[in-house]
Amino acid sequence: MDGSQILTTVLFLAVVAITIGITFWASRQTKTAADYYAGGRGFSGFQNGLAIGGDYMSAASFLGISGAIALSGYDGFLYSIGFLVAWLVALLLVAEVLRNSGRYTMADQLAYRMKQRPVRMAAATSTVVVSIFYLLAQMVGAGALVALLLGVEDQAVKNVVILFVGALMIFYVTVGGMKGTTWVQIVKAVLLMTGSALIVILVLAHFGFNLSSLLGSAAEASGKGDAFLEPGLKYGLTFTSELDFVSLGLALVLGTAGLPHILIRFYTVPTSADARKSVLWAIGLIGVFYLFTLVLGFGAAALVDPTTFDKAGNLAAPLLAQEVGGGDGSVGGAVLLALISAVAFATILAVVAGLTLTSSVSVAHDIYNSVIKRGKATEKEELKVSRWAAAGIGLVAILLAIPAQSLNIAFLVALAFAVAASANLPAIIYNMFWARFNTRGAVWSIYGGLISCVGLVFFSPVVSGKTAVDAVTGDTISASLFPLGVDFSWFPLENPGIISIPLGFFLGWLGTVTSKEPETAERYVELEVRALTGAGSEKAITH
Repeated sequence: MDGSQILTTVLFLAVVAITIGITFWASRQTKTAADYYAGGRGFSGFQNGLAIGGDYMSAASFLGISGAIALSGYDGFLYSIGFLVAWLVALLLVAEVLRNSGRYTMADQLAYRMKQRPVRMAAATSTVVVSIFYLLAQMVGAGALVALLLGVEDQAVKNVVILFVGALMIFYVTVGGMKGTTWVQIVKAVLLMTGSALIVILVLAHFGFNLSSLLGSAAEASGKGDAFLEPGLKYGLTFTSELDFVSLGLALVLGTAGLPHILIRFYTVPTSADARKSVLWAIGLIGVFYLFTLVLGFGAAALVDPTTFDKAGNLAAPLLAQEVGGGDGSVGGAVLLALISAVAFATILAVVAGLTLTSSVSVAHDIYNSVIKRGKATEKEELKVSRWAAAGIGLVAILLAIPAQSLNIAFLVALAFAVAASANLPAIIYNMFWARFNTRGAVWSIYGGLISCVGLVFFSPVVSGKTAVDAVTGDTISASLFPLGVDFSWFPLENPGIISIPLGFFLGWLGTVTSKEPETAERYVELEVRALTGAGSEKAITH
């Protein structure tokens, strides 16, 4: 092991040690279900805004988007725009009313005026599926990152890294709960913004702080000329690719307001005003960060040899850090590569912990307590099930991440956004703003959006049939989950949002108008008062 790898290892271990210390500290503060699930509702708007930023600025943002920009130029930056604009939907439609009308999970808000068991089962299923899609992206990022740092291409080593990350995330959730996870995310957000700002300054300094010079150099180095800086390089080649872009945009803009690990964050603050402040702080933080990805992506295109990228572009940002630090073999390059990689690793650890916590809470609170035990489980029993669920979900994510390592992680997250926008958002919007909405409508919209979205993904080029050319060898390789030669992709789009999102809304309407369930107008009025005032939001929902 050379000096740079020793430095990287030390920084990695330091990050892991800090997060483990935070988790043990938080475990001593976690005494009740409210502490474990919602951090005791004791975080300020600023703290929760940092944590939301930490949750949202995942490996997909830092590694995936910068890689997408480095490979596709302007079209790669469309991910950043979509992710940022999505926060306006979350702020204006969801944040405050969800905080006021729920307790621990998304299903609390849905089940308030409906039949508990079918709605909670549907919401919990959707939560777990969305979280696993998102977890895949983080695991893939971890494998690619550590393989770069150790200088290995051995698939077995990448698989071991994924196992290690999975074990750590299970530890964070089972020991620290929401308090531990939130503080890990706050620390990670500060580290990520600081590290990204440092690389951005060094890249801009290389071009005399002239953004035009940076973009021109990136276009020239890409070999694509001005087309690299214009729309259409990736999504404008054919009608199908243009349609795919519209589908991607819908998923990104509407998906955030349905992401369960973001929604659960609104329950960690004491008031609805703090929920709004959380989103405003998050928008500011995330907005600056996505401007950073512009410089990181085009900087990588301008300064880094494209043959050193992995085929999905996930390593563009770490390789850029090494380059602006002095290049491969230099002390500065080794230091910056180690620093940025350690920050990226902290990013992955924090996000996977938040996702696993969200899923395990939904399994314990919605399925075990409300569906199986009919609301009669004790807090101790519920917490025990939540911890076992975290282990199970972590294992599933590990097993699915191993074959998904050839895919761009920003793209994988976009699929999670599509599922969230198709299954969760229609039910949330209808429940808050349509008095007639009922149990059948909620169940149809959630399952309909979920099944259509996942089904179309399975029969899309994401899973089979897509090929690419290896930048180093020139060989044709598979760019799908399945190996070369396997092709059952009859659905042409890579993101199904353009079909599954309208279908989720349509099925919610159809289920409602065809149901003979008694009107719930009285319960809707109660929910409306609760959503607008927060009255009774910490009480259990029983009826």
